[in-house]
Amino acid sequence: MTSEKGKILVTGGAGYIGSHAVLELKRAGYDLVILDNLVYGHRDIVDDVLKVELVEGDISDRALLDQLFSQHNFSAVMHFSAYAYVGESVTDPAKYYRNNVISTLVLLEAMLEKGIKNFVFSSTCATYGIPQSIPLTEDHPQNPINPYGMTKLMVEKILADFDSAYGLKSVCFRYFNAAGADPSGLLGEDHNPETHLIPLVLFAALGKQESVSIFGTDYDTPDGTCIRDYIHVNDLASAHILGLEYLLKSRKSDAFNLGNGGGFSVREVLDSARKVTGKEILALERDRRPGDPPILVGSSEKARTILGWNPQYPDLENIISHAWKWHQRRHG
Repeated sequence: MTSEKGKILVTGGAGYIGSHAVLELKRAGYDLVILDNLVYGHRDIVDDVLKVELVEGDISDRALLDQLFSQHNFSAVMHFSAYAYVGESVTDPAKYYRNNVISTLVLLEAMLEKGIKNFVFSSTCATYGIPQSIPLTEDHPQNPINPYGMTKLMVEKILADFDSAYGLKSVCFRYFNAAGADPSGLLGEDHNPETHLIPLVLFAALGKQESVSIFGTDYDTPDGTCIRDYIHVNDLASAHILGLEYLLKSRKSDAFNLGNGGGFSVREVLDSARKVTGKEILALERDRRPGDPPILVGSSEKARTILGWNPQYPDLENIISHAWKWHQRRHG
């Protein structure tokens, strides 16, 4: 029997942000089906923690989508099935355009054929490119500097056109740096390869790697290292529930930044991790990486005002403490 709240298809629901969104949706009383090809997702997380139906398959498989949409009466689709390694998108853009754009188009067309017209999209602050002003607001020009950001922007443009032409309504969330883990310690970040700063710092704290690299110490910031806007993954997940409810009630498309509205430097992350873990954590200073802006911080005022979103874990120490609990359990 379908819950009064309706049934949601979550693509990529076995991945990092998707799995946290699934947990929040469950807590909010939604019925769920996960569609995940398990390239980066984790079956054990679905089976042991989320305990919802998992369909192993790809969003590019139109026959599978038609079957899914015929079997279930979905009120919306929440879409997390994207490749998200910026560096890889530069060296293998075809992979990114095929999966992030073309496969999403297949999904949207399958939805339309079955009359499903509510879509929550996992976008990114990478659609903005190099900041012209800080904090970034939703009306900042979108000029991506890598194929990953470009693929997300393309989908945003497709969604705007699909709204005008077909009445498909969408909420796009432009994330800043997703971080942390569910406070229970049962869910968290587990990428292979891992490229994000906080997990890499925690791997060093666990002795899984010897050191952490600081790329650039001569930026025009208080301590010379890059500043980024880290947002707790549970706060991201709660925003998706609010975005879904907004969509179902208002039937209006919109885009929202999701960040803390403040930033933390690489050195601040390291200092906080040393405090939380009690480990020394060796950091090696290296040259800047090309394309890294000194500061990347977003304004989430629009999400707070329109959706009533209020991040519960803005504190860096909380973010790292929750991630540390997960890392010790998963990788310790």
